[in-house]
Amino acid sequence: MPSALKNISEPDSALLLQWEKVSLDLIKEFGDAAFKSWLKPLVVLGFQQRKLILAAPSRFMRDWVNAHYANRICKLWMSMNSDIESIDIIIKAPIAATAENKIPATVKTPVESEDLGETLEREAMGAALDSRFTFENFVVGKPNELAYAAALRVAESAKPLFNPLFLYGGVGLGKTHLMHAIAWHIKKCHPDRKVIYLSAEKFMYQFVRALRFKDTVAFKEQFRSVNVLMIDDVQFIGGKETTQEEFFHTFNALVDNNHQIIISADKSPADLERMEDRLKSRLGWGLVADIHPTTYELRIGILQAKAESMGVEIPKEVIEFLAFKISSNVRELEGALNRIIAHATLVGRSITVDTTQEVLRDLLKANDRRVTIEDIQKRVAEYYNIKTSDMQSARRLQNIARPRQVAMYLAKILTSRSLPDIGRKFGGRDHTTVLHSVRKVQEIYLNDKEFADDVDILKRSLET
Repeated sequence: MPSALKNISEPDSALLLQWEKVSLDLIKEFGDAAFKSWLKPLVVLGFQQRKLILAAPSRFMRDWVNAHYANRICKLWMSMNSDIESIDIIIKAPIAATAENKIPATVKTPVESEDLGETLEREAMGAALDSRFTFENFVVGKPNELAYAAALRVAESAKPLFNPLFLYGGVGLGKTHLMHAIAWHIKKCHPDRKVIYLSAEKFMYQFVRALRFKDTVAFKEQFRSVNVLMIDDVQFIGGKETTQEEFFHTFNALVDNNHQIIISADKSPADLERMEDRLKSRLGWGLVADIHPTTYELRIGILQAKAESMGVEIPKEVIEFLAFKISSNVRELEGALNRIIAHATLVGRSITVDTTQEVLRDLLKANDRRVTIEDIQKRVAEYYNIKTSDMQSARRLQNIARPRQVAMYLAKILTSRSLPDIGRKFGGRDHTTVLHSVRKVQEIYLNDKEFADDVDILKRSLET
């Protein structure tokens, strides 16, 4: 017996019952799909010096559970059993129970309870699709219009138009939304087509498990027999040579059979790190559509659409404030709106910029950073719909000169830079020009409410 398994008191019925209760809590907290993939295969082995010993069937699964679920499992179990102080997960392949090494019959791994092919079919086809992520709920703007149009065309077509369709962009910009929207549209309009949507992480996990239990045939048949294969976050298999090899052959088999492949990643195919050159080449075969960071106008549209779908009227100044202040990604933007609506509903306070700042204090603080003159120039140019280069130009048209003055004013009050430093950032202007701009903005601010509101919105969006 391995030393790690010595002196373990075997699990009694009470301990196994506790595991069942913990499992129910884990399903509620992490979802059925995550539980089946990562937590259900765990086996309760027993106690060892106030430490609960669990077994995982592979090193990969053990490391993943340790990184993402172990602390939560321990806390849930400790709430029911004060004798447990910690947990330890060891690697132990599922084998028949013996007098020395007993695996509780009530906790079965997928391989013990069903054929691997059936497991793959159930789990791959069971990847959850979010009902909110449809084409109807996707707000289209300049940063995402190409990706949206390509996704819709692929979803509507009975035959591959672009193979693969490769969507890429930063976190929270809409890649997963479009992937889900494609799947929903195909299921609705072409219900006879077999669609598999899953993350690259899960693809790798299933392949590793197929290798471990020497049943790669079922794996290959499962993924090469679909009409549409959708892999999210393909960058995850970077550096995983064996998985890349299998994905490469799966890719070729599907293309040869005229089946559609849709891929998403955080970078373009050419920029994917630790990815084989031949796979990069294959990924760039079809249409590569990038999703750019959201613009101010697109964020306004997203917030308005979200508020409308929730049946809540949000003041214009609050939407503008959020659109300026939270520019990182759409998920964070929508999450912020959810929070202020929930606060207003539960507490009964009206939604204003002040209450928004109060409710989102932690989020806004996390987004805050030291503002630079370049930040100010970019934000003001975006707000007034002019080019950033106009901030340094000699052009004196009113629609350019006034925003430039506003930018100088904000640079003066939001940074510690001197007037000469600010002037140099605005095309080499001298300090007297900057001072004149600051005073001019202050004068107009006192006499023009609309102008004052514009300056206030810009200031709030930039100040730390």
